[in-house]
Amino acid sequence: MSKHGRILVAMSGGIDSSLAAVLLHEQGYEVIGMTMKTWDYAASGGAKKETGCCSLDSINDARHIATSLGFPHYILDIRNEFGDYVIDHFTGEYLEGRTPNPCVLCNTHVKWDALLRRANNLDCEFLATGHYANIRQEQDRHIISKGVDQLKDQSYVLWGISQESLSRTQLPLGHLKKLEIREMAKERGFFDLVNKSESYEICFVPDNDYRGFLKRRVTGLEERVAGGNFVLENGDIVGKHEGYPFYTIGQRKGLGIALGYPVYVTEIKKETNEVVLGTEKHLLRNAMHVGKLNLQKYAHLGDAEMDSITKIRYKDKGMPAKIRQIGEDKIEAVFQDPVSAIAPGQAAVFYEGDDLIGGGWILKSFNAE
Repeated sequence: MSKHGRILVAMSGGIDSSLAAVLLHEQGYEVIGMTMKTWDYAASGGAKKETGCCSLDSINDARHIATSLGFPHYILDIRNEFGDYVIDHFTGEYLEGRTPNPCVLCNTHVKWDALLRRANNLDCEFLATGHYANIRQEQDRHIISKGVDQLKDQSYVLWGISQESLSRTQLPLGHLKKLEIREMAKERGFFDLVNKSESYEICFVPDNDYRGFLKRRVTGLEERVAGGNFVLENGDIVGKHEGYPFYTIGQRKGLGIALGYPVYVTEIKKETNEVVLGTEKHLLRNAMHVGKLNLQKYAHLGDAEMDSITKIRYKDKGMPAKIRQIGEDKIEAVFQDPVSAIAPGQAAVFYEGDDLIGGGWILKSFNAE
C-alpha cells in the first residue's frame, strides 16, 4: 500500500511530465503512467517525420521512465474522441472566419475528461500533469494560480478545467522552475530528457502549414472560398485573396498585396468572403466580449465591474482591464489601453493577481466609448 494513494500521471514523453511522475513516485504515490495517442500524423498528409507528443518515440520515452522506476505504463488511444471534437472544431472555426486554439480545447475538453475516466477505471484517486501552474482550495472553490516560473507558466491553457476535475488534479511542478527540473533530471541520470527538444507545434499540423491541412481536410474548400476581395477599412477593393479561412487577424506576411505601406488583416468577413486590411492602428481595440465561460476562483462575478489582468493569447503578458459578467455566459472586458489583434476564436483568460479568475472564447472585439 502506497503512502499517499494511487495517482494517474499523464506522460507525454517530455521532461516536464516525466519529472512529474518521478517526483510523485519518490514522494510515495503509487504512480500509473499513461500516454495519450491523439493523432496519426500520416493521416494529415504532411511531409515531415512524425514528431511531438503523439509519436512512437515519445511513447517509448515515457514507457522507459516508467519501466526504470518500476511503475506501470499504459497507452490511451483517444484518436476518435480527439478527431471528432478538436479537429472538427479547428476546421469549423476557420470556416467561420475565426482563429481557433486547439491546444487549449484539447487540454480542457478532451484530455482531462478522458484521463479521469481511465483514472476511475484504475481506481486512481488523483490525476497529475507536468503543467507549470498551482492549485489550491479555498472553501468550496479550487483555484489555479500561476507557476513560480513566470517564463514557463501554463495557467493560461488550464482555464477550462471544471471544479470537479480540479478537485482531483495535482500539478507537482508548479512550485519549481525549469532550470530546477533540468537539474533534477541530470541528478537522476535522465540525460536524454534534458537534451530532448520541446515541440510547440499543433500536434496534428506538425509542419505548421494549417492552410495545407485545411485544404486536405475539407473537400473542395479552395473552390468554395477562392476569389474573394481584399478590402480596406473604407471598403475600397485592393486585390483578390485565396479564401477567407486562410487568413488570421494581425497577419502581415503572405498577403501578396503591395500598397506602399505595411498592412495587416484587421477583420475577416465570412458572409461576403472579404478580408479587411488596415494599418497597425486599425488593429487596436479597447473592448471585447468573451463567451462559453468557465469561472474558477468565483462561481459568478456579480454585476459590478472587477479589475483584472487579461490575456488574449498564450505568450501575452496581459493587460489591465475592467471586466463584468453580462448574463450567465458572457463577460465584457474593457482594456485600460487599446490592445492589438484581438482575434475571435482565441481564448481570453482573466487574472486577479496570480490567481486565475476564469476564461472563455473571444466572440468579438470592438471600441467602447
